[in-house]
Amino acid sequence: MKIALAEALLRRKELMHKVSQLHEIDGRSMFEDVIQRISVNDGLDEVKGRVAKVKMKDLTREYDYYAGHLRRIDAAIQKANWETVIEVEDNAMKAFLEDED
Repeated sequence: MKIALAEALLRRKELMHKVSQLHEIDGRSMFEDVIQRISVNDGLDEVKGRVAKVKMKDLTREYDYYAGHLRRIDAAIQKANWETVIEVEDNAMKAFLEDED
């Protein structure tokens, strides 16, 4: 599929945002506390447990999906960056070229 470079840049930004969201998920938010009361002898004891809200493999699969797309679109953008030549005024690069010497 061929798309405009501007579209690729927008898609890269979207993918970077999604990958960042998935990367920053706090492990504590993936669990919820469940309270059970269990009778022990003549009294009640409170027992707390943690139950996963999502499976780690599902989260990892989603992260890998978006990260993979991000890598591929970023590689295409970098390829275009290296292959594209633009016209600039002669003095626009003067300071940069002088620093190389």
